[in-house]
Amino acid sequence: MSSFLGLARRIDALTAFCGRHVSWLLLAAVLVSTGNAIMRKAFNLASNSWLELQWYFFGAVFMLTAADALRRNAHVRIDVLTTYFSKRTRDIIDLVCHVTFLLPFCLLMTWLSWPYFMTAAKSGEVSANYGGLILWPAKLLILLGFALLLAQSISEIIKRWAVLKGAMVDTQESAGLDLT
Repeated sequence: MSSFLGLARRIDALTAFCGRHVSWLLLAAVLVSTGNAIMRKAFNLASNSWLELQWYFFGAVFMLTAADALRRNAHVRIDVLTTYFSKRTRDIIDLVCHVTFLLPFCLLMTWLSWPYFMTAAKSGEVSANYGGLILWPAKLLILLGFALLLAQSISEIIKRWAVLKGAMVDTQESAGLDLT
């Protein structure tokens, strides 16, 4: 179990690193958006490239921080029901849902994202908008985002299993409302 927990710690460190550093792209998206708006309103200059770059930054933040949100237990949940359950029951629900839904979904999306990205990268696919950007970086973000989420789902499964077996103390409670 200790080697699995070591793997979970390494995955957690990777997703925490990504979450901490990629979130700065929100500032870049705001600055690009502001600059684009100023250029459009003040100088009547519009640029699809800058608009698409703004969306690339936003997409990068969304896709590459989802795994960190899962690590921090900050994803949306139906806490209205689960807050009345014991901690052990919530851990069992998390484990079953991660194995049954999250892991297969992330596997499927990672598997499907690979050819989607490769086709765009090989062909040099460009946005249909005039002056648009190449599309493979955006498609790479989809692949990387689901790969990170897949890794984090494996980490969460390991940690839930360890908590249920008593090999680990869970220090993180649900991020939702406490109705008790």
